[in-house]
Amino acid sequence: MSVRVLRAASREAVPWKNGGGITREIAAWPQDAGMADFAWRISLAEVAADGPFSAFPGVDRILTMAEGAGMDLTVGGERRLVDTCCVPQHFPGDVATHCRLLGGRVVNFNVMYRRDRTSTTVAVVRGESAVTVPPGGTVVIVALDGTASFDGVTLGRYDAAVVRSPVALLAEGQTAVVTLLEAGA
Repeated sequence: MSVRVLRAASREAVPWKNGGGITREIAAWPQDAGMADFAWRISLAEVAADGPFSAFPGVDRILTMAEGAGMDLTVGGERRLVDTCCVPQHFPGDVATHCRLLGGRVVNFNVMYRRDRTSTTVAVVRGESAVTVPPGGTVVIVALDGTASFDGVTLGRYDAAVVRSPVALLAEGQTAVVTLLEAGA
């Protein structure tokens, strides 16, 4: 079994591309890719004020609110209310997106991927789950609240694990399972 555990305590806070918040990168591919050349990137973003999201040409986002009262987003001129924790929201990352907070700071679990290089799904699970990894794919498991465990590995809040083989997951709290597959794989 191939597992890489990524502890939340070791993540550095970095300003957003547009300076409107901070992000803590969980994982990216290629592993040392920057904002201009990632195939996929997973992070936790803290949003403390109303304002625009950074635009990323050719990138789609799957945003899952992990903490807070919510956001009223305007994505490409269309309003989208995000006021329930742990419900993945998919939208293009290259259209103008503006955020209005509903009641103070939020923390978003954010998956960004280049639509021409990667296909991605995000499921939020609780309880027992069989996590499969498609051939040539990668799965990233992130405990959003509570703990998640498999094969002797325990993840605390916001800890993550990158897996490349199937696992039997026990999620004591809401846990994100991100499946990433390179285009053509």
